[in-house]
Amino acid sequence: MGDSLFDDDRRQRAIEALGLLDTRPDERVDRVTRLAQEIFGVPMVSVTLLDRDRQWRKSQIGLGGDEAPREGAFCDMTVRQGGTLIVEDASVDEYFATNPFVEGDPHLRFYAGHPLQAPGGEFVGTLCILDTQPRSLDAREVELLREMAQWVQTELMAEDDLDHATVVQQALLPRETPEVAGYTLAAAATASGQLMGDLYDWYLHDGRLRMTLADVMGKGTGPAIVAASVRASLRTAPDRTLAAAVAEVDRLLESDLGRAGLFVTAVHAELDPGSGRISFVDAGHSLAFILRRDGSWTPLRSTGLPLGMGFDLDRTAASVQLEPGDAFLCCSDGLLDILDEEDPFGHVLRVISTEGPDGAVAEAVRLAHERRAPDDVTVLLVRRDG
Repeated sequence: MGDSLFDDDRRQRAIEALGLLDTRPDERVDRVTRLAQEIFGVPMVSVTLLDRDRQWRKSQIGLGGDEAPREGAFCDMTVRQGGTLIVEDASVDEYFATNPFVEGDPHLRFYAGHPLQAPGGEFVGTLCILDTQPRSLDAREVELLREMAQWVQTELMAEDDLDHATVVQQALLPRETPEVAGYTLAAAATASGQLMGDLYDWYLHDGRLRMTLADVMGKGTGPAIVAASVRASLRTAPDRTLAAAVAEVDRLLESDLGRAGLFVTAVHAELDPGSGRISFVDAGHSLAFILRRDGSWTPLRSTGLPLGMGFDLDRTAASVQLEPGDAFLCCSDGLLDILDEEDPFGHVLRVISTEGPDGAVAEAVRLAHERRAPDDVTVLLVRRDG
């Protein structure tokens, strides 16, 4: 197994140029590993990058550490062959049966990994799922693993693509903030360039507040069409349920773009002002929270995939209660770049507590400009007055 033409020196130069080794955990990447674990039902997931003599994990679940020797690593073989590697039962595999990761800790049996590419095309790492029990993947699951690896790759290479245009122009953002009795609303979006890839929208319909925050992922000007289409689709036929509206965007993106490699993470939500109940559908975004009056946080997690990945999914809405004094916060991942690295949640809590929703949103915009945020920063905040 392996490719005799594999150029390891070129791979090493590429990974060093990216500057990703030994960097801090990244919530953008961590949310993909969490999602992969839930979708595939495996105990271990890793986003692994290869250094000269070690494999270093940018994100991992269940493996107990950030690095391991490269020699004998399944991920090393995946990178060398340059394609998806699936080992259903390593204990009976001619090549891997005597592997130290099979005979010893963690006693691997199942491995499936897909390589990650640097901007120059070099294979520098993998997204892999692992199990201590033998198992197999069907064709749809193999394709899903490849799609999720592309998602990880997009996130990892984002910093090298800062000079690419972002997506949705400021003209698409709401001009007015809806007035909802008993609630304080604030939102803003600021672009890292002339165009913006983030999208937020909100409006009242039959006394309920519909809210959307989305992040179009991809390069160049093509995603601008996606952003405009997403906004238009979610605005159309407001009598639809949240799940139906999001499912229609899925169909729209797949029909129009097929395998263009563009997809969207999004939260589509609706607030019933009378009860304080928020219903929501999360499509791979995982950056929505309830900040409780007592200072605790409730993350609104979901196992939904991003929009446009091309899989027929049953979108379902979840719900959460917003009590007096609680706040609903949804943001794009660009906010992660400008918060206090040591205590991001504490940073947000302090600003909202002292400045209120309007002041907190204004502070996010100020920090985005002051720190020259490398990605668009969008924040949507709804607090129930108490």
